[in-house]
Amino acid sequence: MDQPSWTPSPDERADLELLLAGGYPPLTGFMGSADVASVRAGGRLADGTPWPVPVILEVPPDVAASVVRGRVTLTDPEGAPVATMDVTEIWDAADGRQFVAGPVRPLAPPAYGAFRRLHLTAAEVREHLGGAPALAVITGGPLHCREIAAVRAGAEALPADARILLLVPTAAPGSEALIRLVLAAAGDLPRSMVVAVPLPRPDGSVAERQRVAHVAAAYGATQVFAAADPPALPDGELGALLDAGAPLPAGFTPPAVERELRRARRTLTQRGLVVLFTGLSGSGKSTLARGLHDAVAERGDRTVTLLDGDVVRRMLSAGLSFSRADRDLNVARIGFVAAEVGRHGGIAICAPIAPYARTRAEVRAMAEAVGSFVLVWVATPLARCEERDRKGLYARARAGQLTGFTGIDDPYEEPSDADLVIDTSTRGVDDCVREVVELLQRGGWLAAEPGPTP
Repeated sequence: MDQPSWTPSPDERADLELLLAGGYPPLTGFMGSADVASVRAGGRLADGTPWPVPVILEVPPDVAASVVRGRVTLTDPEGAPVATMDVTEIWDAADGRQFVAGPVRPLAPPAYGAFRRLHLTAAEVREHLGGAPALAVITGGPLHCREIAAVRAGAEALPADARILLLVPTAAPGSEALIRLVLAAAGDLPRSMVVAVPLPRPDGSVAERQRVAHVAAAYGATQVFAAADPPALPDGELGALLDAGAPLPAGFTPPAVERELRRARRTLTQRGLVVLFTGLSGSGKSTLARGLHDAVAERGDRTVTLLDGDVVRRMLSAGLSFSRADRDLNVARIGFVAAEVGRHGGIAICAPIAPYARTRAEVRAMAEAVGSFVLVWVATPLARCEERDRKGLYARARAGQLTGFTGIDDPYEEPSDADLVIDTSTRGVDDCVREVVELLQRGGWLAAEPGPTP
């Protein structure tokens, strides 16, 4: 019988990588129930060793039931084997979830992608340090002039051969941009070394600070830098300046860091944007989406893609039914393509019904991970949508010939987070499109007037 396999969640994969890299000593695998209970009760493993947070691996019941010879293969999201786990315990949490415990052994090096040269094991970093004292800096954000000066002062308080260990948390989206920012700052920090570690961004909690200190020590740090002063420019103010393309205060950040900041956060008029129109069938959302596409295309200052109509149904949604699962999959596919348009600085306009709040939130998250997102709820009343029923869909649904039809026998979850609400039953198309364009102009994604043609 084949050995069962399982793909851990992103947080669990980060823990797995730290286990395999030697970043969690004395742990060699995921915790059992006794260790977890002891850590949660008093911050110690069952044997008394101080430890800040549980390191656990949840599996579905069928995987737990199919463990053969006490082993399970752990894979990456593409299904490639990463590690094998010798299962020493299968245990249930109070809420009924199941977990497996036991040591892990690598089967293949992790596929890191960008900056793989910076993903080093704890042993490799300690060898590079050569026994020299090291000040660890956990860089959850850019290092500006004030932070750089404080780090240099902290390093100067150590022996002359001390090194600076810049540990970049990579267990979060956008780590590539953060690594570039830290590499830019490293030029102003002599004897520094940048290392990517699969930690979450620092959240300020006591447990997280303890975990960071533990991992830093495993990588050879003899001291952990703790910032004492608030940032010279709050993140919100910095973001607003970057959004507008405005100059940053003199002496705030090194030029190399500013260049990376502007690459990582484009001005709003250059940033990718997903505009999602949602509403009932016949609400007018497709008409408004086409109108907005044409209005942006006429301006010529932004690239724009329309994801709606027959092209989407033929290229992305062929073979899908009207079941809830397939409708969710349809919206997720559209959201994925739209986010890729946004990733490359374009405007993607899409107009699925998107009746479920959870799926719309997933599309928002995909879009905001790479750019911006605007939700337009076309809130045309059901009665008016039925009057328009050009394809006869409502009539067929009322007659029982279509099941699971949104607005008839399947719910439409009205958005509570819409950036704009439009009712097309009392307004013309041009007027509605103009309101959407004005919203994008106020938000900064479209200039008040398009730039002159060269």
